[in-house]
Amino acid sequence: MSRRYVDCREMPSESNCTVAIAADTDEELIEVAVQHAVSVHGHQDTPEFRSQLRQAIHSGTPPLERKPTPA
Repeated sequence: MSRRYVDCREMPSESNCTVAIAADTDEELIEVAVQHAVSVHGHQDTPEFRSQLRQAIHSGTPPLERKPTPA
């Protein structure tokens, strides 16, 4: 399995968080991403939120620069 990541830069945020989290498994990635989202961004750890995070998972490693936001 390839490296997996979630990039906060892709999420709408007032704080403009630049954290990207990577792991070798989806399970490990979700656990750490939930911890970050709850402690830093104030999200609730719910099944629905975990499902949203799963949809934001990418294969590979995070890009060095933020992807452009569609206009």
